[in-house]
Formats: sequence, C-alpha cells, structure tokens
Amino acid sequence: MYVGRMFVSSLKFPCLGIGTWKGARLLRQRSFGTSACALKQDDFMKELDKNFVQFHKKLMDSLPTSDWSPFTPIGDLPPERVDVVIVGGGVMGWSIAYWLKQKENRRGALRVVVVERDPTYSRASTVLSAGGIRQQFSRPENIHMSLFSAQFLRNINEHLGVVNEDHIDIQFNPSGYLFLASEEGATVMEENYNVQRECGAQVTLLSPHQLKKKFPWVNTNGVALASYGLENEGWFDPWTLLNAFRRKALSMGVYHCHGEVTDFSTTKREMMTADGDPVTFSRIGHVTVLMPNSLESQNVECALVINAAGAWSSNVAELAGIGIGPSDSLESVKLPVEPKKRYIFVVHCPDGPGLDCPLLIDSSGVYFRREGLGGNYIAGKSPTEEEEPDISNMEVDYDFFQQKVWPLLAHRVPAFESLKAFCL
Repeated sequence: MYVGRMFVSSLKFPCLGIGTWKGARLLRQRSFGTSACALKQDDFMKELDKNFVQFHKKLMDSLPTSDWSPFTPIGDLPPERVDVVIVGGGVMGWSIAYWLKQKENRRGALRVVVVERDPTYSRASTVLSAGGIRQQFSRPENIHMSLFSAQFLRNINEHLGVVNEDHIDIQFNPSGYLFLASEEGATVMEENYNVQRECGAQVTLLSPHQLKKKFPWVNTNGVALASYGLENEGWFDPWTLLNAFRRKALSMGVYHCHGEVTDFSTTKREMMTADGDPVTFSRIGHVTVLMPNSLESQNVECALVINAAGAWSSNVAELAGIGIGPSDSLESVKLPVEPKKRYIFVVHCPDGPGLDCPLLIDSSGVYFRREGLGGNYIAGKSPTEEEEPDISNMEVDYDFFQQKVWPLLAHRVPAFESLKAFCL
C-alpha cells in the first residue's frame, strides 16, 4: 500500500484540476448534440466526472500528510506506522506521551501511540498508590524533579487543560510529610536535610519537644529528630492526574490502543570497536500488539519503543532479549524491576489527628495519612524480605495489619488504639 501511494502521488494529473476538467466537460456537451445516444453518453460522462472528482478527493487525502487508507480500519487496531510506541498507559506512559507532543516543532510532526492492556487499571501502580509527593529525598535529582512536579501540579490547568472540558481538580492536600528518626537514623536525616535545603526544598527539622508542641497527638518516645515538609508536599488523587494526562495527550493527537505488546521484531548489526572487538547492535523495527479477547494482532512499525510498563517492565524488556541473553553477555542482565505487593489499609478513628495531620512515616516503617474529613485514614508498612506476599492475587492479609501495623500505629499515636479497620 505504501508503494502504491508513493507512486500515485509522484504522477502529474492535469486532467484532475478543477478548471481543466470543467473545460473538457463543456467540449463534450458541444460535440454530442441532442440525440438520445448522445444524451446517454453525456449521462455516462457526468457519472464518470463525479467519480473522478471523488477519486481526486481521495487522492489528495492519501498524500503522506494524511491518514487516509482505502481499507476500513478494524476495531481499535493501532496505526501501522508510528514514530514512538509507549508500552504502558499509566501516569508515566501518558506523561511521556504528553511531553513528546509538547516538544514537537509542529503539530503532527511526531506520531505516538500508547498501548495499555488493562483499561480498568485494576493492577496499575498509579491508581493503587497513596498519591504522595515530597522533596524529602537523599539524592538531588529526585528533589529537583519533585520541585518541578509540585509547580506543574499547582498550575495543572495551564498545562493539561483542554478547551471545552471540565476544570482539573486533583484534590491536592498540602499537609506535608513528617519523617521520624531514632537515634540511629538522626545523623542520616540531618545529612539529607542539608541536601534538601541546598536544592531549594522548604523543609525544617524538629526536636522531640518541638514535635510534641506542633503535633500534640504524637508520642515522641524513641524519636530523636523529625523532618517536616513546609511546602509542596502532601498528597493528591492519582486517578484524576492519570486521566488529565491522558485527555490532554489525546487532544494533542496521541493514539491510544487497548491491547498487549507480545513481541518485538528486531534487526541486528555487527560493528567493530577500535580494539577490533565485535559489537552487535539490535534495533526494534516492529511491535506486535495482541488485541483483547481476540487472536487478532497488529504489527506496528516504529522508530522508538519506550518501556513504561511499571512493575512489569522487566517482562517487556525480555521481549527485546534483555535479561535472556547468553550468560557471558550484557543481555543476560535482567532489568532490575519487579512487582511487589503492598497493603494499604483504610481505618476509622473519630478521635484521631485533625486537619493538620501530615503524611507521617515512623522510624519503624509504618506510615499513615488522613483520608478525607470524616475521621478516616490510610495506613501501611512494607513487609520484610521474608514476609513478601504472593503477587499472583490482589487479596489483602488483614492479619498483617493486626500484627505488624496496628501495634506500631497505636504506639506512635495513642488515639489509634481504638481505631477500626475497613474490609475493602
């Protein structure tokens, strides 16, 4: 089909010009006269004239700048040719799509498709997260990225707003993060604080006395130092953010496909280093997308593939040979990303911390934050390596809350001794 389109667009058709074709029609009318045979021939030529006009329109539509094809598209198949395929339609995938289109030098210059296998996002890290944002990191790179993100979210409608669509409200709660450190962790916390301040983060250190004065509901036993975010920290609704990125990217011309990437077609090229050692380069030329509930698949020709599959990125990388190569090669090294199952529990405590409650992370690893205005909170704790739960299901282990989370919550916030956990 590509060859045919290129061939047709390279020919000259003066007879398809509107003025030239009208002139030819007038000549026919004068030569045919008024006989019955001539009238039939004239009707035939008029019909042919109409067909040529339709053909001319399709011909113009079929130029390289258009998406016209003589074949009717089937279902929601992705385009046959794009510049970039993004595997994974979570907040990272749609954010990448948005920024790619934002940086293009003219509209439509870059063809981007986002492939997502689960449009319900039932197992996506984006919507299953606590939705937090903070600058309290140890690495400057993370701090600067988070500062940029905070300003982006503050002005989200300037960036992701779409004409004639609803205003975006990500329900940002700027209540900050509160980290608590024991004697063993106080030195590291102070070092991190110095890095954060140098990067421009608005963070302050609190002694146990200052901590108790600011948050009377905290039990300061075992706390040597606290770090509290004053600005640009808190939490928001990640589902709203995901949909805002998606809606904006689609309005900018990004293609969306509900399907699963199952294979990469690669080409290899061998080159020699300066030392004479052979080096093999692989390039992905096609991506195979399997359509949902079907055996139908589509090959998508592309120049670049971006792996944004989140916890399943390692599986996608293996399709390109990463992590399954010969043991003595670089391709044998797996992408160091794997899914981990974490529990977030919703609890109710009418006498718990009030509206000034930050997202508190205890030195024990347990954390909690306020959820809404009705005395509800979410809480959790990462398990040890020996306690890692099975990732094959989404079942919640409520014994983990009773034995590992609740006692630590009640120790740090005595009001939580009378909380009630919801079974979701």
